[in-house]
Amino acid sequence: MAFPELKMISLADLSNDVRLAVDTGKVSLGYREVIKAVNANSAKVVVVAVNGKRSIVDDINHICKIAGVKLVVFKGGSLELGTVCGKPYSINSLAVIDAGNSSIATEQY
Repeated sequence: MAFPELKMISLADLSNDVRLAVDTGKVSLGYREVIKAVNANSAKVVVVAVNGKRSIVDDINHICKIAGVKLVVFKGGSLELGTVCGKPYSINSLAVIDAGNSSIATEQY
């Protein structure tokens, strides 16, 4: 599934930044938690998997645009995103609340 309006970046660079954010910062996992974080104005960056359900990605994209939150598409699927986060399940979206030692919030992807 292609997302022409969203910029996609290399899997390795984003994987490293996401893992650092999970390990040293604070992230919210899953659609409902992402929406809560964006609405609470605490999300710095939102990451969605490339194979995420289109309607959910569109909702997240819309809410991020309104709130002025950067949205990044993870080139890997939801299983790969879950693995990067160190979870034994798939993750379709995550919100970075505190980047910790990661440069994901400041990096220009």
